Amino acid sequence: MAGVKALVALSFSGAVGLTFLMLGCALEDYGVYWPLFVLIFHAISPIPHFIAKRATYDSDATSSACRELAYFFTTGIVVSAFGFPVILARVSVIKWGACGLVLAGNAVIFLTIQGFFLVFGRGDDFSWEQW
Repeated sequence: MAGVKALVALSFSGAVGLTFLMLGCALEDYGVYWPLFVLIFHAISPIPHFIAKRATYDSDATSSACRELAYFFTTGIVVSAFGFPVILARVSVIKWGACGLVLAGNAVIFLTIQGFFLVFGRGDDFSWEQW
């Protein structure tokens, strides 16, 4: 039952993050949909973790080169997702208010992704087939 509550909470926080992102695009004062490209960063951010988890079989090691490289790539993806709206606002493609909403949405969505891995990715008996 705790897993269901966590899943509902993560779904709600993801919806809040996407709402911030959509408000940054669709409000009448902003009306530019370029910030939606951060959804690409949200989609590819867990991929390095999945590859590293699949490639490293020894769970006893505290650190491995593959896992550290995955952390490095994931950090680069997350920083790019936060930098993209700032660059768009700096070159006046979007307004700074839209940039703020997109940054708030980024923070909520990435915390949701991290929460998913903390809640559902810890146990050794976890399998993606249970979904």
